[in-house]
Amino acid sequence: MSLAQATLRQRAEALAGPLPDLLAEAERLAQAAMLGQHGRRRAGMGDEFWQYRSAVAGDPVRAIDWRRSARSDAHFIREKEWQAAQSVVMWVDQAQSMNFTSSDKHATKADRAKILAMAVSILLVRAGEKVALAALGTPPRSSQLQLLRISEALSDESLGEDFGAPVVRIMPQHSRALFMSDFLGNMEQVIAQLTRAADRGVRGVLYQVLDPAEEAFPYDGRTIFESMGGTVSHETLKAGELKDRYLERLAERKAELADLAHATDWHYACHHTNDTAQSALLYLYNVLERRR
Repeated sequence: MSLAQATLRQRAEALAGPLPDLLAEAERLAQAAMLGQHGRRRAGMGDEFWQYRSAVAGDPVRAIDWRRSARSDAHFIREKEWQAAQSVVMWVDQAQSMNFTSSDKHATKADRAKILAMAVSILLVRAGEKVALAALGTPPRSSQLQLLRISEALSDESLGEDFGAPVVRIMPQHSRALFMSDFLGNMEQVIAQLTRAADRGVRGVLYQVLDPAEEAFPYDGRTIFESMGGTVSHETLKAGELKDRYLERLAERKAELADLAHATDWHYACHHTNDTAQSALLYLYNVLERRR
């Protein structure tokens, strides 16, 4: 394991540690999710006891709990919790635009997205779920080896395009997905992948990660705007006059993402790198855990 991989894993472990296990519950597998050892609260195949219920016509005799039934005049069935593993596929934008930060006090967008993806993966595997990183192109798995593979892929710092777009080759039906990006590039591929996911019954989160300067546009006077890859450059003497138009375009992009998420039964949220990573992870936990 490289130093970069070890550092990423260590930081992600520290972020995930204080939170309870994450249960990525699919709508078709459970009606509600609980924290920790409470499970998915649905009868089915599993090892953990859930509840007793009165026997009804059609229940097999072998399912009756005779010890519990002996204490009353009725027959009772001992039900166990459903424990089927859910698959969660993550796409983390590793394009050059994600390497932007406006201050040494803030993490880059890429760093924040990678840490969150790794922490979510740790919580999912700890809860017995299967995870996959789109960049690997492999099926979701639940193991420490899978976490190592994800860590290695996220630690890849090779240069890519200026702006990224999701490409998810393996997307199991009725699974969950998490797309993390600044979503400042072309939206055609985002729309195509989200539509493909929705057609397969996949539900998930569009999580936009922005630097606070990208939200506030604190520029004035002579300014040179340049893409992280250096392929686009624009110089102006009156940057302040661009602010209103820029903020309008950003609001339009956010609205487009929110509308797209709504149309596909996904969730959309925007996170800023000057906010805490812990609050971001807690949000993702609540969204993935929430009953639909």
